[in-house]
Amino acid sequence: MNHSAHRTGSAHERTAHAGHENHGVGHAHDHGAHAAHGHAHHQGASWGMAAKATLHCLTGCAIGEILGMVIGTALLWGNVETMILAITLAFLFGYSFTLFAVRRAGLDFKSAVKVALAADTVSIAVMELVDNGIIALTPGAMDAHLSDGLFWGALLGGFAVAFLITTPVNKWMIGRGKGHAVVHAYH
Repeated sequence: MNHSAHRTGSAHERTAHAGHENHGVGHAHDHGAHAAHGHAHHQGASWGMAAKATLHCLTGCAIGEILGMVIGTALLWGNVETMILAITLAFLFGYSFTLFAVRRAGLDFKSAVKVALAADTVSIAVMELVDNGIIALTPGAMDAHLSDGLFWGALLGGFAVAFLITTPVNKWMIGRGKGHAVVHAYH
């Protein structure tokens, strides 16, 4: 019987965590060696990993932003109030996706909040800046109603452009051990 199939964790996880068993134990803290080690460890951030992190963020942002736009429009709020609600809900839902994932992995609530903030803040901020910028700059989109194709076209087009711009940002951050790289320790 071949027992190699019973190993836990993916090849990526085993490779990513190899050599960390004794990290920091019994040696003087050499910042240069640590920085070189950290750089080598995170340098291999792939486009696929960055796209997955961005899609994870985009899903939460899209749910929150669409919900905010629908609520603000249904309540006949002005553009500024509706955008503030949409952006607030985008951050809330974006953080929530990560928060629930790391809580399921066993992290306490306070630590999970810190991981979610570290993992998603820059990604969500870039995404919201791009997406809302496109909506604001698309003629008539801010005054379009939920039943208008212009409303949905500007919103979905903004998400698509935000994904394209945020993915390289996430790749850069993951490659430096930031952003969604902090979440990978809990998967």
